[in-house]
Amino acid sequence: MKEEKVVLVDSNDNPIGTMPKIEAHKKALLHRAFSVFIINKENQLMLQKRSLNKYHSPGLWTNTCCSHQREGEDNLAAGQRRLKEEMGFTTPLKILFSFIYQVSFENGLTEHEFDHVLLGYYENTPKINYHEVADWKWMGLDEIACEIDKRPNDFTAWFKIIFNRFYKHINNI
Repeated sequence: MKEEKVVLVDSNDNPIGTMPKIEAHKKALLHRAFSVFIINKENQLMLQKRSLNKYHSPGLWTNTCCSHQREGEDNLAAGQRRLKEEMGFTTPLKILFSFIYQVSFENGLTEHEFDHVLLGYYENTPKINYHEVADWKWMGLDEIACEIDKRPNDFTAWFKIIFNRFYKHINNI
């Protein structure tokens, strides 16, 4: 299997090179990423529980899907690709906002990402890829905010950061 690379960027999201994903995470280098948030008509967010095989944050709840753009791949195409790979469906996406965050993990890896947050709408049941996703559920936005406060260790570090921004943004649309 070909080693996955990430697109290294400067603080303005200009590409400055590529690097194997694990190496970029070990060196805490800023790289391009995306986070997909899928909402239904009841204003519920589709959450996924990360596979227990993930190299960090296994078994934790997070947004619908997230990953890294490939070299030359635009943000929306990357989101569509990964949504299909992890959750088994596609739906139109739009870019909500972008920002930089950094989170370190106990295993020595660091997520230092220029994250593009993408929004889409979907009503059906996903066909999850069990190599990537352990479980999924719909959850109301207010309920998620309360659960993050009550059980922060049940959620990925980046989701807690992104959800706060997403929640404020979605309530202003």
